[in-house]
Amino acid sequence: MMPHKILIVEDNENNRSLFRDVLTFHGYQVSVASDGQEGVALARELMPDLILMDIQMPGMDGMTAGGILKGDPATSRLKIIALTSFAMRGDLEKFLEAGFDGYLSKPISTRELPDLVKRWLQEEK
Repeated sequence: MMPHKILIVEDNENNRSLFRDVLTFHGYQVSVASDGQEGVALARELMPDLILMDIQMPGMDGMTAGGILKGDPATSRLKIIALTSFAMRGDLEKFLEAGFDGYLSKPISTRELPDLVKRWLQEEK
């Protein structure tokens, strides 16, 4: 069985490395992008099973990148989870309205991350 492909789009190098290491350890095939533009390009190329998309990034932010992917028929069915360090009341609704499939607030528990990823991968669209 092929491992699930996960794309991490995150501008913080420490977070990128941490998420990649944890998910790789749990058997996922992980790719990383450091900004929204690179994330959109990699998503189109790799067609990952799940994208973890940071919202606050310089250049193209995660809302814009997610909107581009959700608005393109070729990538509109990709599962995208918003990552944000500024969790506010109403964020989940805002992200779901923008087409995201869920959201996770930082700091992210490395213990919980593999279970959350597994659950998102099992959810039907």
